[in-house]
Amino acid sequence: MSDDSRTSKGELTVLYDGGCPLCRREIGLYQRIGEDAPLRFCDISQPCIPADELPVGLTRAQLLARFHVRREDGAVFSGAEAFVQLWQTLPGWRWLARLARLPGMLWLMERSYRGFLRLRPAIQRWVVRLERRRGPC
Repeated sequence: MSDDSRTSKGELTVLYDGGCPLCRREIGLYQRIGEDAPLRFCDISQPCIPADELPVGLTRAQLLARFHVRREDGAVFSGAEAFVQLWQTLPGWRWLARLARLPGMLWLMERSYRGFLRLRPAIQRWVVRLERRRGPC
């Protein structure tokens, strides 16, 4: 895909926590399948990310606490809605975004995501332990 066609569709910036082993794996998947999609990935766990890269009105801590995406027009989406925005952009995943638009689905997805966020620290610790056992590749 040329740069011109990427711009005409509008770029979506994925703001993710690169310090989270779960997030890194999921983002890696999105990066592989979205190579030709108008996506930009920004690891907000890195202190070297300039302040102007972060959405206005949100702190780094707020951005690290939940999944966010930012459209080219500056609109920021969080949680389940952010996933839907991303899926709309990914080839082969648009059907999932349409499914999420069914009545009640986004509400259910957001509640599920909030439940996951409560479990995330424990799951992260578990994944880190597994990675240590495996050792370097």
